[in-house]
Amino acid sequence: MLSGYDMGVLGVVCRLVWRCPPEVMLAQYERNVGPRHLELGPGTGYFLDNCEQAAGSRISLVDLNPTVLATASRRLARHKPDTHLRNVLEPLNLGDARFDSAGLNLLLHCVPGAISEKAVIFDRVLPYLGEGARVFGSTVLARGVRHTPSSTLAARLLNARNVFHNVDDTAADLEAELGRRFAFHRIAVQGSVALFEARI
Repeated sequence: MLSGYDMGVLGVVCRLVWRCPPEVMLAQYERNVGPRHLELGPGTGYFLDNCEQAAGSRISLVDLNPTVLATASRRLARHKPDTHLRNVLEPLNLGDARFDSAGLNLLLHCVPGAISEKAVIFDRVLPYLGEGARVFGSTVLARGVRHTPSSTLAARLLNARNVFHNVDDTAADLEAELGRRFAFHRIAVQGSVALFEARI
Protein backbone atom coordinates (compact mmCIF):
# COMPACT_ATOMS: atom_id res chain seq x y z
CA MET A 1 0.00 0.00 0.00
CA LEU A 2 2.84 2.38 0.80
CA SER A 3 4.13 2.15 -2.79
CA GLY A 4 0.98 3.87 -4.04
CA TYR A 5 0.29 6.03 -1.00
CA ASP A 6 1.60 9.35 -2.28
CA MET A 7 -0.25 9.19 -5.56
CA GLY A 8 -3.35 7.30 -4.44
CA VAL A 9 -4.08 8.59 -0.93
CA LEU A 10 -2.48 12.03 -1.00
CA GLY A 11 -2.84 12.86 -4.68
CA VAL A 12 -6.31 11.45 -5.32
CA VAL A 13 -8.23 10.64 -2.12
CA CYS A 14 -7.16 13.67 -0.06
CA ARG A 15 -7.57 16.02 -2.98
CA LEU A 16 -10.78 14.72 -4.54
CA VAL A 17 -12.60 12.74 -1.85
CA TRP A 18 -11.73 14.50 1.43
CA ARG A 19 -11.22 17.79 -0.48
CA CYS A 20 -8.09 18.72 1.44
CA PRO A 21 -5.15 18.74 -1.00
CA PRO A 22 -1.71 17.79 0.28
CA GLU A 23 -0.49 21.33 -0.36
CA VAL A 24 -2.69 22.51 2.52
CA MET A 25 -1.12 19.98 4.89
CA LEU A 26 2.36 20.75 3.63
CA ALA A 27 1.80 24.43 4.42
CA GLN A 28 1.05 23.38 7.99
CA TYR A 29 4.42 21.63 8.15
CA GLU A 30 6.15 24.75 6.85
CA ARG A 31 4.55 26.80 9.65
CA ASN A 32 5.29 24.41 12.49
CA VAL A 33 8.27 22.09 12.04
CA GLY A 34 11.08 22.95 14.47
CA PRO A 35 14.79 22.10 14.68
CA ARG A 36 13.98 18.95 16.67
CA HIS A 37 10.90 17.28 15.25
CA LEU A 38 8.89 14.22 16.36
CA GLU A 39 6.67 12.60 13.73
CA LEU A 40 3.97 10.16 14.82
CA GLY A 41 2.58 8.03 12.02
CA PRO A 42 5.00 9.25 9.33
CA GLY A 43 3.45 7.35 6.41
CA THR A 44 5.92 7.46 3.53
CA GLY A 45 7.68 10.55 4.88
CA TYR A 46 6.23 12.64 2.05
CA PHE A 47 5.55 15.80 4.02
CA LEU A 48 8.88 16.01 5.83
CA ASP A 49 10.66 15.15 2.56
CA ASN A 50 8.99 18.08 0.82
CA CYS A 51 9.07 20.55 3.73
CA GLU A 52 11.69 23.27 3.26
CA GLN A 53 11.35 24.22 6.92
CA ALA A 54 12.58 20.73 7.86
CA ALA A 55 15.95 21.19 6.15
CA GLY A 56 18.54 20.65 8.88
CA SER A 57 15.99 19.41 11.40
CA ARG A 58 16.74 16.44 13.62
CA ILE A 59 13.87 14.03 13.09
CA SER A 60 12.49 11.15 15.13
CA LEU A 61 9.85 8.81 13.71
CA VAL A 62 7.30 6.83 15.73
CA ASP A 63 5.00 4.13 14.36
CA LEU A 64 3.61 0.72 15.26
CA ASN A 65 4.47 -0.67 11.82
CA PRO A 66 8.14 -1.48 11.09
CA THR A 67 7.54 -1.25 7.32
CA VAL A 68 6.29 2.32 7.70
CA LEU A 69 9.34 3.22 9.76
CA ALA A 70 11.71 1.65 7.25
CA THR A 71 10.02 3.35 4.29
CA ALA A 72 9.96 6.81 5.85
CA SER A 73 13.47 6.43 7.21
CA ARG A 74 14.88 5.60 3.76
CA ARG A 75 13.14 8.58 2.23
CA LEU A 76 14.43 10.89 4.96
CA ALA A 77 17.92 9.36 5.10
CA ARG A 78 19.58 12.76 4.73
CA HIS A 79 18.17 13.64 8.16
CA LYS A 80 19.51 10.42 9.73
CA PRO A 81 16.21 9.98 11.61
CA ASP A 82 15.81 8.02 14.82
CA THR A 83 13.07 5.40 14.55
CA HIS A 84 10.93 4.09 17.40
CA LEU A 85 8.55 1.14 17.12
CA ARG A 86 5.77 2.26 19.47
CA ASN A 87 2.02 2.22 20.02
CA VAL A 88 1.11 5.92 20.25
CA LEU A 89 -1.60 5.15 22.81
CA GLU A 90 1.02 3.86 25.23
CA PRO A 91 4.02 5.59 26.85
CA LEU A 92 6.54 6.46 24.15
CA ASN A 93 9.64 5.80 26.25
CA LEU A 94 11.86 8.22 24.37
CA GLY A 95 14.27 8.79 27.24
CA ASP A 96 15.68 12.29 27.61
CA ALA A 97 14.67 13.40 24.10
CA ARG A 98 13.03 16.82 23.78
CA PHE A 99 11.36 18.24 20.70
CA ASP A 100 10.36 21.64 19.32
CA SER A 101 7.51 20.22 17.26
CA ALA A 102 5.39 17.10 16.88
CA GLY A 103 3.38 16.09 13.82
CA LEU A 104 0.28 13.87 13.87
CA ASN A 105 -0.81 14.14 10.27
CA LEU A 106 -3.69 11.92 9.07
CA LEU A 107 -3.28 9.87 12.23
CA LEU A 108 -6.19 10.33 14.65
CA HIS A 109 -8.88 8.96 12.32
CA CYS A 110 -6.93 5.67 12.20
CA VAL A 111 -6.82 5.29 15.98
CA PRO A 112 -9.64 3.36 17.72
CA GLY A 113 -11.91 5.10 20.19
CA ALA A 114 -13.66 8.42 20.62
CA ILE A 115 -11.73 11.68 20.39
CA SER A 116 -11.58 11.79 24.19
CA GLU A 117 -9.78 8.42 24.14
CA LYS A 118 -7.52 9.22 21.18
CA ALA A 119 -6.43 12.42 22.91
CA VAL A 120 -4.22 10.34 25.19
CA ILE A 121 -1.75 10.60 22.30
CA PHE A 122 -1.26 14.26 23.21
CA ASP A 123 -0.51 13.17 26.78
CA ARG A 124 2.09 10.72 25.50
CA VAL A 125 3.80 13.48 23.52
CA LEU A 126 3.70 16.28 26.10
CA PRO A 127 6.56 15.04 28.34
CA TYR A 128 8.93 15.28 25.37
CA LEU A 129 8.08 18.81 24.25
CA GLY A 130 10.19 21.83 25.06
CA GLU A 131 8.89 25.26 26.02
CA GLY A 132 6.95 26.86 23.17
CA ALA A 133 6.82 23.59 21.23
CA ARG A 134 4.17 23.10 18.57
CA VAL A 135 1.86 20.15 17.97
CA PHE A 136 0.02 19.93 14.69
CA GLY A 137 -1.72 17.55 12.36
CA SER A 138 -4.89 16.67 10.51
CA THR A 139 -7.67 14.13 10.77
CA VAL A 140 -10.68 13.15 8.67
CA LEU A 141 -13.95 13.84 10.50
CA ALA A 142 -17.18 11.91 10.06
CA ARG A 143 -19.56 14.37 11.74
CA GLY A 144 -20.05 18.11 11.77
CA VAL A 145 -18.39 18.69 8.39
CA ARG A 146 -19.76 18.75 4.87
CA HIS A 147 -19.49 15.40 3.15
CA THR A 148 -20.09 14.59 -0.49
CA PRO A 149 -21.59 11.29 -1.66
CA SER A 150 -18.08 10.00 -2.46
CA SER A 151 -16.60 11.00 0.90
CA THR A 152 -19.60 9.54 2.76
CA LEU A 153 -19.18 6.24 0.94
CA ALA A 154 -15.40 6.21 1.45
CA ALA A 155 -15.74 6.88 5.18
CA ARG A 156 -18.32 4.10 5.58
CA LEU A 157 -16.15 1.59 3.74
CA LEU A 158 -12.97 2.51 5.60
CA ASN A 159 -14.70 2.29 8.96
CA ALA A 160 -16.31 -1.04 8.02
CA ARG A 161 -12.84 -2.37 7.21
CA ASN A 162 -11.36 -0.98 10.45
CA VAL A 163 -8.94 1.21 8.52
CA PHE A 164 -10.68 4.29 9.96
CA HIS A 165 -12.21 4.67 13.43
CA ASN A 166 -13.87 8.07 13.22
CA VAL A 167 -17.64 7.57 13.07
CA ASP A 168 -18.22 9.90 16.04
CA ASP A 169 -15.29 12.30 15.56
CA THR A 170 -16.14 16.00 15.52
CA ALA A 171 -14.14 19.21 15.40
CA ALA A 172 -15.83 20.36 18.62
CA ASP A 173 -14.58 17.30 20.52
CA LEU A 174 -11.08 17.72 19.13
CA GLU A 175 -11.07 21.39 20.09
CA ALA A 176 -12.17 20.53 23.63
CA GLU A 177 -9.31 18.05 24.08
CA LEU A 178 -6.73 20.47 22.68
CA GLY A 179 -8.06 23.20 24.99
CA ARG A 180 -7.52 20.99 28.03
CA ARG A 181 -3.84 20.60 27.23
CA PHE A 182 -2.50 23.58 25.33
CA ALA A 183 -2.30 27.30 26.03
CA PHE A 184 -2.95 28.06 22.38
CA HIS A 185 -4.76 26.01 19.76
CA ARG A 186 -6.73 26.45 16.59
CA ILE A 187 -8.64 24.24 14.16
CA ALA A 188 -9.44 24.89 10.51
CA VAL A 189 -11.76 22.67 8.50
CA GLN A 190 -10.98 21.98 4.86
CA GLY A 191 -13.48 19.71 3.17
CA SER A 192 -13.92 16.72 5.49
CA VAL A 193 -10.59 17.30 7.27
CA ALA A 194 -9.79 19.15 10.49
CA LEU A 195 -6.33 20.72 10.55
CA PHE A 196 -5.15 21.57 14.05
CA GLU A 197 -2.24 23.50 15.50
CA ALA A 198 -1.39 23.91 19.17
CA ARG A 199 1.42 25.42 21.21
CA ILE A 200 2.52 24.93 24.79
